[in-house]
Amino acid sequence: MSKATSTALIAELEGAVKGGSPERRLQMLRQVTDLFLSDADRLNENQIGVFDDVLVRLMERMEAQALTQLSTTLCGSNAAPKEVVRQLAWHEEAAVAVPVLTKSTRLSDGDLIEIASQRGQQHLLAISNRSTVSEGVTDVLLKHGDSNVSHALAKNAGARFSEGGYATLVESSEKDSALAETLGLRLDIPLKVLRELLSRAGAAVRIRLLKVAPPEMRAKIEDAIKAVIEEIAAPVLVPIDYTESEAMVIALNRAGRLGDQTINRFAIQGDYIHIVAALSLLTSVKTDAIEPLIENPRPDGLIVACKAARLNWSTTNMVLRNRPNCRPATRQELDEGKEVFDALSLSSAQRTIRFWSARGSARKADAPDTAVAVADI
Repeated sequence: MSKATSTALIAELEGAVKGGSPERRLQMLRQVTDLFLSDADRLNENQIGVFDDVLVRLMERMEAQALTQLSTTLCGSNAAPKEVVRQLAWHEEAAVAVPVLTKSTRLSDGDLIEIASQRGQQHLLAISNRSTVSEGVTDVLLKHGDSNVSHALAKNAGARFSEGGYATLVESSEKDSALAETLGLRLDIPLKVLRELLSRAGAAVRIRLLKVAPPEMRAKIEDAIKAVIEEIAAPVLVPIDYTESEAMVIALNRAGRLGDQTINRFAIQGDYIHIVAALSLLTSVKTDAIEPLIENPRPDGLIVACKAARLNWSTTNMVLRNRPNCRPATRQELDEGKEVFDALSLSSAQRTIRFWSARGSARKADAPDTAVAVADI
């Protein structure tokens, strides 16, 4: 655009802004926008600056509907006037701000960080859906955003996270299984973060992750689960003599009385030495493969053992709820436990138990358990 043209345009603008009707101002806004877009690819920054000045003046008294249209029109232009885009992005009406917040390349990280710090959740959600989001921006979004923002970022393959950002997501995912699953399937998630995520996730989450993971992620998830179990499995410090309990459960088994009813009663009475002996007999593995599962904070391994012993969920539920030295299981944990129990086949559970026993290490007896079993479901 020539200097003469820009001068004439600004003169006409002055008249429209001062005395023109709303309809006239809207008409001029559209004309200037169309003129800009028709020449945008050929304009230098100085020329774009002229359009910036003109459009900013016209925007001053425009209603939100007109500004929303302007935002939608300019959001895809890599040459859009910067100040115009900034003002649209800062607009308190989300409908105006969302198009440019989502798509415009004319907003800097500094712009996005400021907006994310001061505007509402719809503004933050729009930023979360950009094709690329830097670490600095995601840090601010996670600090000020709600669960919708966290989910959007976790799904966004173009979002990058700092160590602190990942920590925030992992902490949030502990009470949000859908977020845990989404985060666990990110191809760029560091192995350290994946291990932390899976150590906090419920067993049902791990099973679903393994089922839906693409081939390139499945091995990574299985390896992470195994590493997690290595860290959280507790060694047995004080040997327990199971001689009497083993003799008793053998006698009960011969009499056909070692089943759900008897083990359910053991759980109610807190007779977990008898439960270890019973599960050992019913699964044909040593007590030292069953023993660590009782006090382990994660219920996955014990669920597999109960399934392998042909117990029903009611009995398994009672065994989980009354374990010594363990905090009471929450309703969510029990619901997830039932999902794991129902998902496991008897043959998978029995193969898993035999696998632990053959490894000869109680430290291996927890959720790769589940990982091994799930592979065969």
